[in-house]
Amino acid sequence: MNIIGKKLNEIYELLLEAYGAQNWWPAESPLEVMVGAVLTQNTNWQGVEKAMANLKHDNLLDPHKLKAIPTEELARLIKPAGYFNLKARRLKNLIEFVTEAYSGKLETMGQAETGQLRKELLTVNGVGPETADSILLYALHKPVFVVDTYTYRVMNRHGLIGEEISYDELQEFFTQHLPLDTALFNEYHALLVRVGKLHCQPKPRCQGCPLAPLLPSAGSWE
Repeated sequence: MNIIGKKLNEIYELLLEAYGAQNWWPAESPLEVMVGAVLTQNTNWQGVEKAMANLKHDNLLDPHKLKAIPTEELARLIKPAGYFNLKARRLKNLIEFVTEAYSGKLETMGQAETGQLRKELLTVNGVGPETADSILLYALHKPVFVVDTYTYRVMNRHGLIGEEISYDELQEFFTQHLPLDTALFNEYHALLVRVGKLHCQPKPRCQGCPLAPLLPSAGSWE
């Protein structure tokens, strides 16, 4: 393992020791994860849980039922997740793709080659890289590293990446230096979100952060 790999492993071990396993993604089925990946865009998880409860109450967590429901009715049910009209259209686009390309069968979808499936997901209006990768990792158990603002912020402040790195470059940074392991990628991303929410915010809160000893200055980030 090279120096960067060792650093990434050290970060992971410190976070796991501090926070324990995060057990992501909280869902009862791959479809629930897929729906949640759309609903969680630009909102908090509490709102997503309420929206998901509405869908479960109406027994709608089925690809064909979601395809059949009018967009306006779907928007009403997912209102707690925010941006409900937009997300209803995006969710309908995703479900249309799943039902048309894979007959609504997520097991068949999961058997597709990862790179090709990612390309297909990115053609769906409203599905960006983070949403696509969340679906691949958490719903379909593909070894794809999900990166987000927290990932960028932690890695940048610890001097591991530059400020101008792209999403794909940051993703490749992890896949080049870590084993291609679904469980590892799952846990690592969840832990980065945890430390990001608690400490690595736009205005950093380095005091008490388990990663503070690893900062280039061995002190608070400025």
